[in-house]
Amino acid sequence: MNILHVTPYYAPAYAFGGVTRAVEGMARTLVQRGHTVTVLTTDALSPTERCAEAPDSIRDGVRVIRVRNLIRRGTLNLSTPFGLPAALRDLTREQPPDVIHCHEFRTVENLLLESAAPFALSPHGTLTYTTGRSAFKVAWDRLFGRMTARRFSAVIGLTANEAAEARALWDKLGINGAYFPIIPNGIDPADFATLTGRAAFRQRFNISPDAPTLLFMGRLHPRKGIDVLIKAFKAADVPGAHLLIVGGDEGMLSIIQPLLDARMIVTGYLSGTDRLAAYAAADAFALPATGEGLSMAALEAMSAGLPVILSPGCNLPEAETAGVIVEAQIEPLAHAIRRILSDPDQRAAMGARGRQLVAERFTWAAVGEQLDMVYRRLRG
Repeated sequence: MNILHVTPYYAPAYAFGGVTRAVEGMARTLVQRGHTVTVLTTDALSPTERCAEAPDSIRDGVRVIRVRNLIRRGTLNLSTPFGLPAALRDLTREQPPDVIHCHEFRTVENLLLESAAPFALSPHGTLTYTTGRSAFKVAWDRLFGRMTARRFSAVIGLTANEAAEARALWDKLGINGAYFPIIPNGIDPADFATLTGRAAFRQRFNISPDAPTLLFMGRLHPRKGIDVLIKAFKAADVPGAHLLIVGGDEGMLSIIQPLLDARMIVTGYLSGTDRLAAYAAADAFALPATGEGLSMAALEAMSAGLPVILSPGCNLPEAETAGVIVEAQIEPLAHAIRRILSDPDQRAAMGARGRQLVAERFTWAAVGEQLDMVYRRLRG
């Protein structure tokens, strides 16, 4: 089957790393299952940079075609893809896609696409109005929502909550006929089976070898809860503990800087082996976020064997066996931090359960099988 993925951004940049890793994981696993996969995207790398890759390249067996983004990432995180309709026409002449799979709902790409192929959508946690850009989302839905939504035959929710949100929005827009499967994000457990670099990473960031270390990994954005986590970490007051904050700034760095002390290390965005080494260097993971679709970082942390401290907004109730799920508030977070960082045996047991959970339910191999079923249904 010839699958075309359309996504505004497809580069390891901090502003959209989670969705990028999800699309990359889908594309690779579909290639492994024997499909022909093309990703149609823009050349945006970050708010100020363009991707240096060729406009037509092969990565891990996936063909990646980049059209020029007129104003880089654009205002309101809105892409401006120049030449996308022409690129799609060229692709269709070469080999018509059997399915077009779009990523995120409110994008210029979705307005420009025209094809006889059936369309699927992965919103990646962006549908709800409560997770930022609410005025923009309301205006977009009034102007373009119905026109955009009616082209999608399948809307793939990461969780039951997201599938319900999609149904509610489609009902509000008066669109019938779509179906709403649930397919989570995935992880390749092999990437986290033998993590290395713990000692070198700790030395690099002046963390002593035996210091219990809590990892936050994600964009420094208000809905990620980093300010609340810092206050809770201080309140927990675990002797010798460190808080490792990994992620690119999305408006919160200046807000949290007055809260930081010598126990807290801010690394900025990390990728590749540095990202994996951060998991190796940590003893536990925390993400007190609101409005997450399904956190890739949380899945990665569990696959790395780290116990997790998550909020209900992470939409991972299954992770309760692998850590603690508490409200994103100072007191309950502090209690959970104190409990986990003070008990190495409990951390080991929770970490083992997290690894097992990911291996059983959140692998790209399992995701690929479920995507196959959706695509075959769309083709009829």
